[in-house]
Amino acid sequence: MITNKYYFPLTLILFLLFGCSDEPLEYEIAPTPNIVTNEQYTWDLTDLYPDLSAWQVAKEKAAQQIKDLSKLQGALGNSSATLLSASDQISAVYKDVVRIYVHANLNADVDTRIAENQERSQLARNLFSDLSAAISWYNPELLALGEKKIAQFLAQEPALAKHGFGINDALRRAPHTLVSEIETLLAKTSKLTSGANSIYSVFANANMPWPTVTLSNGKEIRLSQAGYSAGRQATSREDRKMVFDTFWSVWQDYEATLGAIMNSQIQGLAFKTDARNYKSSLGRALFDDNMPPEVYETLVEEVNQSLPTLHRYFKLRKRMLGIKDEMRYYDIYPPLVNLNKQFSIEDSIEVTRRALKPLGAEYMAAYDLGVKNRWMHVYPSEGKRSGAYMSGGAYDVHPYVLLNHNDDFESASTFAHEYGHAVHSVLANAQQPWETAGYSTFIAETASIMNEMLLQDMVIDEAKTDNEKLFYLGIGLEALRGTFYRQTMFAEFELKINQEVESGNVLTGSKLSSMYLELLKRYHGHDQGVMTIDDLYSIEWAYIPHFYYDFYVFQYATSIAAASGLAKKISTGNQQSQQDFITLLKAGGSDYPYELMKNAGIDMATPAPYRALVERMNKIMDEMETILDRS
Repeated sequence: MITNKYYFPLTLILFLLFGCSDEPLEYEIAPTPNIVTNEQYTWDLTDLYPDLSAWQVAKEKAAQQIKDLSKLQGALGNSSATLLSASDQISAVYKDVVRIYVHANLNADVDTRIAENQERSQLARNLFSDLSAAISWYNPELLALGEKKIAQFLAQEPALAKHGFGINDALRRAPHTLVSEIETLLAKTSKLTSGANSIYSVFANANMPWPTVTLSNGKEIRLSQAGYSAGRQATSREDRKMVFDTFWSVWQDYEATLGAIMNSQIQGLAFKTDARNYKSSLGRALFDDNMPPEVYETLVEEVNQSLPTLHRYFKLRKRMLGIKDEMRYYDIYPPLVNLNKQFSIEDSIEVTRRALKPLGAEYMAAYDLGVKNRWMHVYPSEGKRSGAYMSGGAYDVHPYVLLNHNDDFESASTFAHEYGHAVHSVLANAQQPWETAGYSTFIAETASIMNEMLLQDMVIDEAKTDNEKLFYLGIGLEALRGTFYRQTMFAEFELKINQEVESGNVLTGSKLSSMYLELLKRYHGHDQGVMTIDDLYSIEWAYIPHFYYDFYVFQYATSIAAASGLAKKISTGNQQSQQDFITLLKAGGSDYPYELMKNAGIDMATPAPYRALVERMNKIMDEMETILDRS
């Protein structure tokens, strides 16, 4: 992670868990269980620990080591050797805790019905809070040494180099680092300030009273989050309206409760902001990655200026769906074109391999290593967590990839995405020590989204019919809407609700819905007659768990913009761009993500990458309209 590891930011935990999802993370069981008979497509957790008893021994050992870290307090300034020894011990314990957590979480996600697995996952998560509290003295003590003495220690002891970035980052944090006693207290509050997220997760995924509806074809759907995701793609507009109205009415019934939970979350962030002397919660959140505020500001400004392109897409969608009257919010999700073509896991592996060849031999060697060994859990099964992610925190082992492969192109694209994360971890871990191997979400998503784009461009070029080409173009277009425009809309909403609390106000469910409705209507062209947004759908904010992740969503939008620029350069055969990309992956967290991306040729504080992405979107629509006009 690109920040001093001893702060344990939530984005690190999320990345270790999930990798990426541009829609809300779903915790229900996979909707279409398969019987898995091929052991090759289940992951081998014995690479982490031979059995659960070994995991238990490791957890207990780590718990004791965490307690012992307090003995290091007061000795950092004795010599460069004592600074090295303390830093090494803390780093080693942290690495062990991550490995313990990865094993517990992977085990729990294979079958969410097993309570013991869920308990082990929570116990492992608690180790992070315990560790953070146990070493809360480290940064204040480091700062007390002063820059001059620290520079002297770094010069005296070459082995401190692996800690150099983290140590210098701690010095950067001086204005926001408090005395040791207060740091300890703040570390202990993390279990309290994370309570809103925990309450929301349980309420939204386990306790919501999901109704069952019957579609016009007689099929019954339980409108859970997973059921809603499927039902909103129904061919019949009447079915889609029923799914939307029923689903959002359930959320609307709990608007006040969900508003109180969200208010607690944002008030907790405001507390952290005030306690650490930041001017705003956005500034505090961006500070971890040393991300210039101009990146956030430029993203929102450029997206708002380019809303006519988004509205063009909605008009094209209306044309392709054959809608004669007004476009509605429930018309966004059905596929523009249906393609009866299967992509088995073997197909996904093969087609992704061909698409990624422009990335070079070193990249492909890491890719082949991952797909030949048991790094992934491929198919849906009873009780398995839905969605997909890459878990790359087990530094001394290898990445793990969770999939729910349904043998379609979306599954192939998801596979390419997650293996973008996996190869990233392989290359970073091989090049970097543990202390600088972990990378930021921004860099991570750029690397994986670029894989999706390379795959998309290849299958478009290879399409044998207009219908197949329209299908792939439509998939790419929807990805741009969902990841660039939708996530930026979320980012605007998140900024507004944080500013509301920072102004001394309280958030309520109705106020949140009103704020969200304004954004929904502006982004979707309600006042321009592009799409009609019903007031009921303003409760959608309550469905998005990312709002509990502290200014996390904007990174999806910036990442897809950066990925578009990199993919364009690499696909032309530019060898320097290809090598710059490999260098970016190998860099891990050895520098701040903004600087790393600039070194790769993309400056996210300027309009250029965002405008290039909008240009890509318009070119896709140009091609689709050309095909439609000659049909």
